[in-house]
Amino acid sequence: MVKHYLQYLTEVMNHQWNDPALTDYNEDHEYTFGELAIEMLRLHMLFEQLGLKPGDKIALAGRNCANWAVAYLAIAAYEGVCVSILQDFTAEDIAHLLEHSDSEMLFVGPYVWKELQHQTMPDKLKATVSLVDWSTLYVKKDIQAPSKEDIDAAYAKKYPHGIEPEDIYFAADPEKLSLINYTSGSTGHPKGVMLNGKSLSNNVEVGMKMLPVDPGQRLVSMLPLAHMFGQICELLYPLCSGTHIYFLTKSPTPSILLKAMNEVQPYLVVTVPLVIEKIYKQKLDPTLSKWAIRTFWHVPGIGDFLKSRVKSGLRNAFGGKLRYFICGGAAMNPVVEKCLMDIHFPLSIGYGMTECGPLIGGNPPKYFKARTGGVPVMNMDVKIDEPNAAGIGEILVKGENVMLGYYKNEEATQAAFTEDGWLRTGDLGRLDKKKNIYIKGRCKTMFLGASGQNIYPEEIEDKLNNQEAVGESLIVEREGKLVALVFPDETLTKRMSLEEIQAIMRRNLEKLNSLIPSYSRVANIEVQDKPFEKTPKRSIKRFLYK
Repeated sequence: MVKHYLQYLTEVMNHQWNDPALTDYNEDHEYTFGELAIEMLRLHMLFEQLGLKPGDKIALAGRNCANWAVAYLAIAAYEGVCVSILQDFTAEDIAHLLEHSDSEMLFVGPYVWKELQHQTMPDKLKATVSLVDWSTLYVKKDIQAPSKEDIDAAYAKKYPHGIEPEDIYFAADPEKLSLINYTSGSTGHPKGVMLNGKSLSNNVEVGMKMLPVDPGQRLVSMLPLAHMFGQICELLYPLCSGTHIYFLTKSPTPSILLKAMNEVQPYLVVTVPLVIEKIYKQKLDPTLSKWAIRTFWHVPGIGDFLKSRVKSGLRNAFGGKLRYFICGGAAMNPVVEKCLMDIHFPLSIGYGMTECGPLIGGNPPKYFKARTGGVPVMNMDVKIDEPNAAGIGEILVKGENVMLGYYKNEEATQAAFTEDGWLRTGDLGRLDKKKNIYIKGRCKTMFLGASGQNIYPEEIEDKLNNQEAVGESLIVEREGKLVALVFPDETLTKRMSLEEIQAIMRRNLEKLNSLIPSYSRVANIEVQDKPFEKTPKRSIKRFLYK
């Protein structure tokens, strides 16, 4: 039986009552674990006064901050259903999702409310509450908005002698629906993924066993908390391990991010490959491409010294106390990955999807195998459906992490599962003898060559992204021919004319086609004048490009 993550959190609160838990970086706002517990109970008073019951839907839409985490945990401990919505959605879309999810209350950040307040609120929505100070921003006509004084009085009546660590016990039924996660994907409109407490708790326990941490360690949260990758890896798993979490409450520029890393000195960095790839191109590649470095890189002794210096410099850039560097959400550039493996950087790349809350595959860094998404995590099974001669087929999964289905979308739910209950990931891949998961691409993005060959655009993009002046790329099919769309690396091309960039791309095209099979050759490279539209996990929204 999976232990509910709220029980882990309760144990941490009991033992680390006065230790810092949640901090808004560069802002005067912090909770100890004890203050977190008390604030959760105070929000329960708010829920009661609004007439909310366990099982009711309570939405969250705002930028990362300590109060986002407090609200999320308060909803879970009340046995409500949290509806997490990305704050980057348009106000119109957020209003639609509030309606679709049957949300009865909304916690909202100022950035979202600025536009959302002009929308018509759904009939079921009783109140909208600010994530800044818990003030009521909107209340339904027949509802009385509770004031701070009302909450204070209700709390004092229920807990006349206050709260001590031993008084705290948060728990919930792991089988019941706990979360509806609305997140944009690479294939179109968002669907509400329904996850129960068991899924979230198993994900948390996977993190605790795979990446153990001592209480009091620190972490910088920069991924969107409304996305499952950030929610599990930068909030629930570390907090339930006794970690002190710092939230970047504004969009993290490179300078802000590096300053935060230097000051916080995190034990763990969780990110998407794009971040480390940019660091590699800007900081490491100019050094590693020098003749002397390339010549001696693999020479015993000298090479080991060079690699240790590079590793030390990169580790120091992330604060100097880094134990784990976890990437997910997309495939990593193989050149960058090989470099990190060469220097024994504590890298691990996981594999997952929102529908599994999100973990499917992973490994501690010391067991990570290059070009894989790890092995199936605890209580999860993976198999390949109808593999071809190379062992490649659709990846199917089953286990504790798998969703209950899509909210109010039975047709999509049935399409997502096989008749015998396996979840279709939509990813193509293979397994080796040790169950390492090799991901080849998306089922929907695979092209069929003229002679019946399977062409995986992601593999071509990997090679193209290593060419001169390429920032990011996307392979599309037009009238039976493959075309590469390229957004140039602006750090290298900002002073170049379009003609100069196009000349580089013609050379890149020739080199690219020499590296890939003849049946998957690219006919042309088209230069894009702006970055590709992306999902929160920084993968390109392929459906927008033809």
